[in-house]
Amino acid sequence: MASADVRDELLCSICLNIFTDPVTLRCGHNFCRVCIDQFLNTQEGSGGYSCPQCRAKFYERPELMRNINLHNVAEHFLFTHQEEVTGICCTYCIHSPVPAVKSCLHCEASLCDDHLRVHSKGPEHVLTDPSTSLENRKCPVHKKILEYYCTEDAACICVSCSLDGEHQGHQVEMLGEALEKKKKKLRNVLQKLITKREKTEGRLQSLEERRRKGQEKASGEAERVTALFIDIRRRLDDLEKRVLREISRQEKEKSLSLSALIQKLEIQKDELSRKIKDIEELCNMTDPLTVLQEPDTGDLCDPEEGGGDEPIRRYDNRQYGGDQYAGQTLCDIIRGINIIFYVQDPTDILLDVNTASNNILISDDLKVASFTLINQIRPDTAERFQYYPQVMSSRGFTSGRHYWDVEIRRSILWRVGMCYPSIDRRGRQSYIGDNNKSWGLCGGQRYNNQYLVRHDSKEIQLPHRISCDKFRISLDYEAGKLTFYELCDPIRHLHTFTTTFTEPLHAVLWVWGGSIKISNNVSSAGSQSVRRPLPPLRLPTPSPPGSLIVSD
Repeated sequence: MASADVRDELLCSICLNIFTDPVTLRCGHNFCRVCIDQFLNTQEGSGGYSCPQCRAKFYERPELMRNINLHNVAEHFLFTHQEEVTGICCTYCIHSPVPAVKSCLHCEASLCDDHLRVHSKGPEHVLTDPSTSLENRKCPVHKKILEYYCTEDAACICVSCSLDGEHQGHQVEMLGEALEKKKKKLRNVLQKLITKREKTEGRLQSLEERRRKGQEKASGEAERVTALFIDIRRRLDDLEKRVLREISRQEKEKSLSLSALIQKLEIQKDELSRKIKDIEELCNMTDPLTVLQEPDTGDLCDPEEGGGDEPIRRYDNRQYGGDQYAGQTLCDIIRGINIIFYVQDPTDILLDVNTASNNILISDDLKVASFTLINQIRPDTAERFQYYPQVMSSRGFTSGRHYWDVEIRRSILWRVGMCYPSIDRRGRQSYIGDNNKSWGLCGGQRYNNQYLVRHDSKEIQLPHRISCDKFRISLDYEAGKLTFYELCDPIRHLHTFTTTFTEPLHAVLWVWGGSIKISNNVSSAGSQSVRRPLPPLRLPTPSPPGSLIVSD
């Protein structure tokens, strides 16, 4: 009711609507600007003006003062009034729309809080939530409230329909009972739908996770490929510069040698010209005594001498070695950056504690082997290394291509490689590389920071000096290749053993001081990528001087 009172105060007494651009006369009454202007226009020429509400007299046309406060109140009331009337309004509030809270099916009317308090409480006055379709709540035939549900015809009916109407004799239920049964069925359907949605969401999340991992994997592989070819281009640029420098150096060396030879031959030419002139003069003389008294000229020139041509032939046979140099360097580049490049995950390598020497500590994750002077007092079993601080991996390989990385940490001496499970475990023959059952890369301070590779007690000292502490071990079982790389920038190929493997191969580590960590990262333990590795580039075959053939 308060809303109706406010509305009355905001009505223009001329148009009886809410104020629009309200203005005030000197008497204090308010009107719409358009309304009061039209009213005052009708009073022109009558000798005066008056207020249409209080009849106050004005001798001159009154000045209209805009009422800003009233204007704001009227606008706010109109705004809230429009929001209220968007819902269902009380049927009995005729002065201003008031939202309804209930609807009476019997009266076919909607009620606000005030009218609901005084509404009849009789049983025939059934109340529902506010609705504009109250006629749908009554039987169209008997005009009575729908109270029953016919299960045979699936229709809502009134009491007259069930007693003497077309639904007479049918199985009927109260609307409340039918509602509960319908809700029970709906709940069962709802539960099934929720379960199905949860399964769908689970599959969706799984697919999204697979897509995310696939995108991450592809991004990582793209970065690796990009880095690889950047490195290839850089190395080829360096190779081009080195080959051009070598060609320039050889050209200068040859030019200097030829200049010396040319100078020598120029001297010989001048000497020969002088001798020719002397002999020609003798030949032109007619005095026999003069000619015969000259020294014998037979030693001036031996027509069989050919020594002067030998230096020329020797220099002509020399060729620039830039192409051969380029071929050898390109071969090294391909070895160093291509053979190990696989688009696959590294193989998961776990250390076997049962093979670990008593001077080796194994980390909980079976990834780190550390040297210790404290005897670990492990069981004396046949598979345990007894003489050297070594340990093998639990997993062996009988086929396929695999690789893993190791990191050396503050070790004085170390060896990494692979061995057969039949390797000796007790004597000196158990040392990695000192038997025909193991292959190893050796390094450390005592090796003057240089690399050695050993197999069957045969040692090869590599020309490379140790420049980092991370290494990659790559196995191609069928090809019989075991390769070691230094993971510096760029990756450097160290050595490749080539043989025919006859037993399973296990990773094997030996460390004296410090530790060795298997630092590979795999997506799931014990699993290998199903992706096939990129095939390695084939190395160029040795070519004769003057030609360079790189197989594709």
